[in-house]
Amino acid sequence: MNPPDNAWRQVIAAVHASGRKAALAITGGGSGAIGELLRVPGGSRLLIDAQVPYDAAALAAYLGFAPAQACSAETAVAMAQSARTRAAGLVPADTEVVGLAATAALVSDRPRRGEHRFHIAYATAAGVTRCTGVMAKGRRDRDAEETLVSRAIVLFLARACGIAASSPGSLLDADEEYAEASVSTADMINQLLGGEHDRVSVHPDGQMALLAPPPAVLLPGSFNPVHDGHVSLARIAEDVRQCPVAFEISVINVDKPPLARETVRRRLAQFAWKSPVELTRAPTFVEKSRLFPRATFVIGADTAERLVAPKYYADDEQRMHMALEEIGRAGGSFLVAVRVDASGRLRALSDIRVPRRYADLFTEIPEHRFRSDLSSTKIRAGWSVAAG
Repeated sequence: MNPPDNAWRQVIAAVHASGRKAALAITGGGSGAIGELLRVPGGSRLLIDAQVPYDAAALAAYLGFAPAQACSAETAVAMAQSARTRAAGLVPADTEVVGLAATAALVSDRPRRGEHRFHIAYATAAGVTRCTGVMAKGRRDRDAEETLVSRAIVLFLARACGIAASSPGSLLDADEEYAEASVSTADMINQLLGGEHDRVSVHPDGQMALLAPPPAVLLPGSFNPVHDGHVSLARIAEDVRQCPVAFEISVINVDKPPLARETVRRRLAQFAWKSPVELTRAPTFVEKSRLFPRATFVIGADTAERLVAPKYYADDEQRMHMALEEIGRAGGSFLVAVRVDASGRLRALSDIRVPRRYADLFTEIPEHRFRSDLSSTKIRAGWSVAAG
């Protein structure tokens, strides 16, 4: 059921006046929502950006990856998170930003085998909320389905902006399907720790995403705490590879218990408004290379030495070869920084006996470009002395 025009305009005016800033991304149907919002004066107070990546290539370019299915709840969520990330970079840091996205499968010029449906999602600092509506086939023509989805988008945006408005489900008939679900940022960490996800991407503003494009360069570590050496190394790696670096924290460790939720949150807080972080359940570089194909991992020479030493594979040289070969097949590589070992010796990639067949996986960062003798272990030891 469509609302009366006056009531509809009042809802949109309230969204404009909500104090939020929004970016939209719409594909497959429902792009009329953009016109609905701009038909009521005041749209510039709300709308930062509106994209319609309709073609498959355009959608892949918008997301940074090709989704398995264009019309799905997962794609709507990924689009909403991308929209919010894009918007957050265009406004002051303290702005409340909403990323809203929709993807739909509607009446076409050829028979559609699947359901006529829409998926809408919005992303805020608190998390992600999504809805799905399934429309009865043959009940509406293309124009009527377009109008319904466009209005559903506006109603869901109103909810994202804190405006009391009807549910998008109110636009459907009683025998048609509608469902909603929400995931908070705290829930995403819990789900990662519980094994429901293998990876959660955390943007500098704290927004979390489940299907963000994988970064090309990662600096893994426990970051307990993060220090100037980590930050400097990341900047050098960015210069070497000419692309941004994300930090990576595995919540699972090979020989320690999983991190507690509050521990994860404390370590993330160190990167707030500074750098992106990838939270994973990938304690080994083989597992990391599966999550981040074609990625470069920034490591110290001590870590590089462990990667090519059979003793770190339970003295099984074959396991070492299998691991390095899998990383190579995934397109993985390593940038290796000099490190001071436990005995005080400076170690570099040139000091490590890397089997010739894997030499191309490793590139050295020369000492004149980067050297830091800081370590999180030393910093924690200093804390203990001070506390004692």
